[in-house]
Amino acid sequence: MTHELHIVGGGMAGSEAAWQAAHMGIKVVIHEMRPKVETFAHQTGNLGEMVCSNSFRSDDDEQNAVGLLHWEMRAANGLIMAAAEQHRLPAGGALAVDREPFAETVTARLKAHPNLRVSYEEITELPDDGHWIFATGPLTSAALGEAIQRETGAERLAFFDAIAPIIYADSIDMSKAWMQSRYDKGETEEERTAYLNCPMDKDQYEAFIDALLAADKTEFHEGETAGYFDGCLPIEVMAERGRETLRHGPMKPVGLTNPHQPDIKAHAVVQLRRDNALGTLFNIVGFQTKMKYGAQTDVFRMIPGLENASFARLGGIHRNTFLNSPTLLDSEMRLRSKPNIRFAGQVTGVEGYVESAAMGLLAGRLAAAEILGQALPPVPQDSAMGALIHHITGGAEAKTFQPMNVNFGLFRPVDGLKAGRRGRKDRYKAYTDRAKDAWQSWLGNFS
Repeated sequence: MTHELHIVGGGMAGSEAAWQAAHMGIKVVIHEMRPKVETFAHQTGNLGEMVCSNSFRSDDDEQNAVGLLHWEMRAANGLIMAAAEQHRLPAGGALAVDREPFAETVTARLKAHPNLRVSYEEITELPDDGHWIFATGPLTSAALGEAIQRETGAERLAFFDAIAPIIYADSIDMSKAWMQSRYDKGETEEERTAYLNCPMDKDQYEAFIDALLAADKTEFHEGETAGYFDGCLPIEVMAERGRETLRHGPMKPVGLTNPHQPDIKAHAVVQLRRDNALGTLFNIVGFQTKMKYGAQTDVFRMIPGLENASFARLGGIHRNTFLNSPTLLDSEMRLRSKPNIRFAGQVTGVEGYVESAAMGLLAGRLAAAEILGQALPPVPQDSAMGALIHHITGGAEAKTFQPMNVNFGLFRPVDGLKAGRRGRKDRYKAYTDRAKDAWQSWLGNFS
């Protein structure tokens, strides 16, 4: 094979793209700047490191679009899903993983592949020749970002992404907290008790909201604007939208019964999810934050059960760079002005680990097919993969383009099905059945 595929970035998208292309017989080079060039958010030089959360979200492939993406990635021999399954943690109906061994497995499997090598260096320009996939994610380096800006003629688009804190389990007061998944969801006792819950009465909740609103927050640099992605809002921003917002979001008390006070309904509940297989670390679900470190410890220790919490990592906030993909990329994720370059992952304007890895999977297969001279039909729009790539490469309105999670709102309607909430279960099942057929048919084009 005389043609190499160069992949810049070894996160979820880059790792999956490399795996897919290497399995198709293509020689692949992953260019990863870590650990030589660090980011403030990453902790290691491992490929596939999880930064914000340890959850791939819902694993329900019949009633949830994210779970459907899981299914499609597994059907395509996806590395990220295989490693996630290997290091799975109890999380009710979600797919959560032990993040450190997960990344170690991704790294080891890629490095062991005979068609693949890793080069630790920073790429700062967009090459004029060769086959390239840029999967540099939300923390694209300043130098590369400037090169992209020069090439596209457009200012970089950005929003701010916030990281939730992680707490040592042995510092949590279990005389106040308890283990239960919402609505006891899960097939095993371990799944049904996957979340740690901290209840609040009304007075505690109101005092917590007051503290959130008054806490010192991270200052933005001149010229930066806080255009948050709604799926990852800092809790202070949610609180600013209304005092009841958190009670209807990450602190909703529904589906839970406090065994310490079974006759008293909590006004609000803070949930924590296991962050490693040992169960020694828990992250606070949905508690991304831009509070300063000192304020975080003060405010979070107001939560019943966390009065003496010890933090393995406090929350943070970072700039998240993405392209205006509907104007810049073609239907196969190629940069229109430089078709030898594809973009993949979160930098394309998808949001979430799963969506990023899925776009990496597509980019890797499309690039490998192009190198091999294989003609492929378009990615079927009725699959979850197709719905997402269609949205970012042309289906979205360019003027208002913002990062998007996969969701059934991106799917074409199925004729003859009832609209509205009452028909939702049948409608979602029809979407997923149709998507699976379409995806399997498209995969049949690969030998």
